[in-house]
Amino acid sequence: MLSDKNSLKIKLNRNINKGELKNFTLGSGDSWRNVYDITGILPSKFPIPQNGISAKIRIAQKDPSTVRIVFEDAKKSQIYAQINEKEITFSKNKPAQNTQKTEPSSSAKKVASTEKTSEKTSENKAEKTAKTQNTKNDKKIAKKPEPINQKAMKITADTAAASNKLSKKQKASKIIVLDPGHGGDDVGALSQNKKLREKDIALSVSKKTASLLKERGYKVLLTRSNDRFIKLRSRTSFANDKGAHLFISIHANAAPNKEKAKTMNGIETYFLSPSRSERSMNAANLENKADTDEMNYFTKLSFLNFLNREKIIASNKLAIDMQAALLKSVRASYKVNDGGVREAPFWVLVGALMPAVLIEIGYISHPDESQKIANSKYQDRLAKGIADGVDEYFAKNL
Repeated sequence: MLSDKNSLKIKLNRNINKGELKNFTLGSGDSWRNVYDITGILPSKFPIPQNGISAKIRIAQKDPSTVRIVFEDAKKSQIYAQINEKEITFSKNKPAQNTQKTEPSSSAKKVASTEKTSEKTSENKAEKTAKTQNTKNDKKIAKKPEPINQKAMKITADTAAASNKLSKKQKASKIIVLDPGHGGDDVGALSQNKKLREKDIALSVSKKTASLLKERGYKVLLTRSNDRFIKLRSRTSFANDKGAHLFISIHANAAPNKEKAKTMNGIETYFLSPSRSERSMNAANLENKADTDEMNYFTKLSFLNFLNREKIIASNKLAIDMQAALLKSVRASYKVNDGGVREAPFWVLVGALMPAVLIEIGYISHPDESQKIANSKYQDRLAKGIADGVDEYFAKNL
């Protein structure tokens, strides 16, 4: 791989055709992304460029058969790709007329106009016939995949079908830790009238979700089942000690000020990673206030050690499935905005040895959404969505 301020060149171990490279552009405010997906896998050691044609470049294994490259900038820009046999050149310069820019896939176009950062879910729906490949470390980025069981790759139209794919024995072997945010003296965010508290809503939704998951055959544990405060480090330590397979922290979001409280709403799902946008950073700062002393326990080194590629990928996949299932469940009865799958440094997720996500079920600061997330029937839809997300994740990642 070669990178400079004008281009990024990636060398492959085989010729690649245009159909194996898909792209789309997403963005708003101070965060714009040009995303490219390539059929293939990364080698065990793959250097990530620190600078070049984009302010931030991320390269990761999106799924067993797809590598995702994200070019992120504060301002809207266009990154073009030019394929030349075993080499792909990414540049801000439009290719010559005889070399067309890779056209976005139909699913990516749909995502860009309707779902924004939940694009990965829509993309996966278009990948029902996707293939995977041997994941030996010495494989190169674009080695042709080998066929696999298609049931392990596709996203079903009905998330309930995902649950049916799992046997009772498989479900019984999975331990899910649900983490109701805040508690005790830490009430979390408040509604505008100060009557609704984040800690109460998070606990209620967590209990409903736990009940539903248990009915489906999973073993479920809660970090707290009553109104008490638990230190951030203790939450993931509990999950690690119990050998949990998933860690799901449940919260309610809040706008940074009264003006934005009137407009900011929707469901968002986060996985642990350095902040990618102002909105993500605001959400992380809000939840991180819960336990400042505990944050100091995690040194910069321990934080960076956690952020290895495998854990980020697994948590990203869980976040995608969770966000899609939540939206589907809630939208069956209510209107709700898609806040997308986002990345942020939530300290409650640091240290988890399993895929871990933090769900913001809605904005308690919003005058209408605060009433919804406090409503028992609405919480039932949220609980079903979270349970469906767990089913979907395990159906594809057993």
